[in-house]
Amino acid sequence: MQSKPQYHFRIHPALTSFADECCATLARLIVYVGALALFSIAGLHVWDQLRLDTASEPTEQPRFTLAQRSRPAFVVSSLDPPEKSEVYEVFRHPEGGRKDVFHWGSPGEKPVAELEIYRPGREFDPSEPPTADLAARLVMEDRQEGRPALEAAGVIDSKFGTVALLRRPSRLDAARSCLGFIKRFGDPALQISGWSCQGTTLGARQSAIGCMLDRLSLLASGNEPKLAELFARADLKRSGCGAARAVSVDWVTEAEKPHLRGPL
Repeated sequence: MQSKPQYHFRIHPALTSFADECCATLARLIVYVGALALFSIAGLHVWDQLRLDTASEPTEQPRFTLAQRSRPAFVVSSLDPPEKSEVYEVFRHPEGGRKDVFHWGSPGEKPVAELEIYRPGREFDPSEPPTADLAARLVMEDRQEGRPALEAAGVIDSKFGTVALLRRPSRLDAARSCLGFIKRFGDPALQISGWSCQGTTLGARQSAIGCMLDRLSLLASGNEPKLAELFARADLKRSGCGAARAVSVDWVTEAEKPHLRGPL
């Protein structure tokens, strides 16, 4: 019988070389992709850390700064004796707010009274308690305590209506406490606040605040006709406390226990 021929299949060397090259290329691609993945993971981690560090750093918020060239918009006539000096400053906020601030005191000593007229801009936060800023500004003999706090001390009548009085709590002699005050208006947006340490009795300090408000007048309203109208109406209710400040305080509530005369 004739034997069947035997066929021997052999892979061409060129094909073998091509297969080896493909395997090597694939291996290199896997290594490259793995390296890129590691670099990406490391980059994302560093980016997250930078974002956390940036978020943790407090950003400096815009604040009120002294406006050297702003003209006075208010005046307080004849509030103090000649030995008391008056300082008038205007502060402006980048968001549009303006604060006109009066200070009175003897030269070289800390002030004994302050009056601030605040016309808010976009920086105004209605959710913030109105007494928060006043508590920090109020100058008192027991200021060395921790966080400042205020308690209600009655109201007084003024040409602007009823004005809330406040003082620091836990005083051994409440009649000698410096008194703060605050009055807010909605239209026009306006806040009048301040404090007084003048006088040796509670009644005298109430009288000092009442006269301060009574003698406050508007010099220029700018483009705010409602502000001019507010002061025009208030001036019709002047009490003339300057003429009888020491003996006539009928516009002030009772010295030791003021009676509430309406909403604050």
